[in-house]
Amino acid sequence: MGLLDKFFKPKKPPKPVSEPRTKALPPKTAKELANERDEPYIAILRLDIDPENLHQGSFELDWNEKFISNLVRAGYMMKKEDSDANIVDRWFQNVCRNVVLETYEQEQAMNPQRYVRSKDLGDGRSEVS
Repeated sequence: MGLLDKFFKPKKPPKPVSEPRTKALPPKTAKELANERDEPYIAILRLDIDPENLHQGSFELDWNEKFISNLVRAGYMMKKEDSDANIVDRWFQNVCRNVVLETYEQEQAMNPQRYVRSKDLGDGRSEVS
């Protein structure tokens, strides 16, 4: 390579000046969006079931303050020292109870052939089967 080759060699284009990148924010969660809209939020985060006893399990719930305030207004706070978890647990038990009762009522409506037999045993007593 000669001396003149250095001067006449095509130059590399300059590197473009990169503008500082703004970090993309992660998408907002459903809870964050509910908080922004001042709406109640409740979600099941996890459901665990005992593989040895499928009748046993637990739920992990998440909620926001608006949900708690709605439960308090609805009467789920029994004592001033009730924690948010106590209030939500009381509500969740009520929901589960209503599901069971509704299922029972539907079962009873679909099986109207069940009869209740009553036998008078005397002395104001009766046997019901």
